[in-house]
This record gives sequence, structure tokens and C-alpha cells, in this order.
Amino acid sequence: MTFKVAVAGASGYAGGEVLRLLADHPQLDVVAAGAHSNAGEYITAVHPHLSAYGDRRFTPTTPESFAEADLVIMTLPHGQSAALAAQLPESQKIVDLGADHRLEDAAAWESYYSGPYAGAWTYGLPELPGQRERIAAATRVAATGCYAVATILALRPLLDAGIASPEDVVVIAASGTSGAGNAPKKNLLASEVMGSISAYKVGAHQHVPEIKQASGAVSVSMTPLLAPMARGILSTVTAKPTAEVTAADVRAALAKAYDGEHFVQVLREGQWPATASVYGTNAVQLQGAVDKDSGRIVVTSAIDNLGKGAAAQVVQCANLMLGLPEAQGLTVNGVAP
Repeated sequence: MTFKVAVAGASGYAGGEVLRLLADHPQLDVVAAGAHSNAGEYITAVHPHLSAYGDRRFTPTTPESFAEADLVIMTLPHGQSAALAAQLPESQKIVDLGADHRLEDAAAWESYYSGPYAGAWTYGLPELPGQRERIAAATRVAATGCYAVATILALRPLLDAGIASPEDVVVIAASGTSGAGNAPKKNLLASEVMGSISAYKVGAHQHVPEIKQASGAVSVSMTPLLAPMARGILSTVTAKPTAEVTAADVRAALAKAYDGEHFVQVLREGQWPATASVYGTNAVQLQGAVDKDSGRIVVTSAIDNLGKGAAAQVVQCANLMLGLPEAQGLTVNGVAP
């Protein structure tokens, strides 16, 4: 059986990655690729690498354009999804990659985002305990933020196992430039980014309340970094142990949490996550250690911010919502060199 899918925000980086994945999906057929300023243009004029859509054009981002879709994937800027979702019928399933419906706490939304609070949908991270079943039963799913995916999957097992304190969690995470979208910005010019790494939104990143909500952390200090690469996130999470702990204990907690998970790879001892290893995939690489000097637990994770951090995660959720094999159309095998 084939299901019809519409993509809102299809002219952006995440939208283009969704189109790429759906082009080879055996049971999902793209019936509309919505855009705003690019509506009416050929898809390949914006995404020249998507030759499968060579004769297709972007449609307007309207309920009418998406009317025949069984499921709508939204990759719109934060604050734009809720208005469109409110116009779509309840019979249409929706996966939203924006932040509009992630947070359960209205006060947290108001502290980190602008615009009215739109309410919370089912949270779209299948690897969390019990969440896979909730996603499969939902008609509205809010996909996870890119930094949040990399951090939550590293942190949650430590807190569930009781080996780390939920207080004083510190996150240092570096992302590729595609995480900022494809709108022209001076700080994202090649001349500004190449040969440099810089911090931004220090002390007030919008993924902090999401990380706390989904991991159980009470206090999170997050420093995001812009790295001179197009794709990928490397997140290093440190936390205070609740008792004496070894690297083997940390690895055991990770292994237990993700036993049988297709997309989560707890690496062998001595191997460390790298963004190049997960390029173009829905995979997450994890490794744990204990800092010799401070005694803090350290877990490092790597994802593709456009893969598991965005488009591939959305397709994973769509598969669950439509009753399809969860891994269909997705891969854990990266591209190298």
C-alpha cells in the first residue's frame, strides 16, 4: 500500500532532505512540495541534486495544495507551523519539524520563543521509553530539535539508571551551518565560517527546555558552537555521578537503554563518535567515559543534523504513524570518505 505525503517548507534544507529520502521510499509518494516564495518554480531549480523531481514544481503552501495527502510533513520556520496545522483536517496526519508543538509548558515556550503558545503534540523521538507506541497511535507529532536529539539520547539513559544527577548538566555541542537554514546571513558566508569555530546563543538556547522535558534533567547549561562544516552535530554531555562510577558503568547504561534499537549505535570501547560517520543517515553514535580529574560522566554523541536531527527522524515518525516498518527508506550506513 502506498500513502500520499505533502511536504510544507520543501524549498529549505530540511525540506529538501525530506524530498530526497521520500524519492526512494517504496510506500510514500510525494503529492505536493509546498513553498512560499519558490512556489511555481521547478524543484530542481532549488535542489539540483534531486533529479527524481526533474519535472515537478513547488506548490503553494496551502491546505488546498495538500488536500489529497494522507500525511503532511512540515519543515517550516519556528512559529509558522501552528497556523497551517490549524487549517488542516483532523483526518490528515501531521509531523511537524518546527518547535511550535514540542513544549508541554507554556511558560517555557514564552521564555525561549516568540508568538503565542500553540499547545503540545506527541513528542517525536521513538527511542525514548514508551514513545514509539505513542507516536504510532498519534495523528499529530512534534519532531525533536536537532541539538535536542543528540543531547537527550546521550543523557536520558544516565538519569534513568540513576548514575547521574539531574542537576548541573553541561552540554557543549557543535553544529554544521545547515542547521541555520538557507536564508542568506553574513555570519554564514563561507568567508566567515571557513577556518573558524564560534559560539552563539550562549546561555539561552531554545532547545534547553526541550532537553529538560524529555530527559528529566533539572538544570542544563548549553553552549552551542557553529562548526565549519555543512552537516552534523557533535554533542558532549557531562553530568555529576550520584556515586562512584566507571566508564564501564556508563557504557552499560547506554547499552541497556538502546538494546535492540536499530538507529542507535553504542560504540566499542576506544571508538568515538564522529559526524562524518553518520553523514546522510538516521543513525546516532554514542560513547561514554568518566573524566579522570573531575569524576564527571561524559557521553559524546554524533548525528547528522539534517538526518536524525531533522528529515530522517520525520520519516521515521511518519513510518510509525502509517503502520509501516519503522526503518523503511532510512539507513544507518554513512558515506565516506
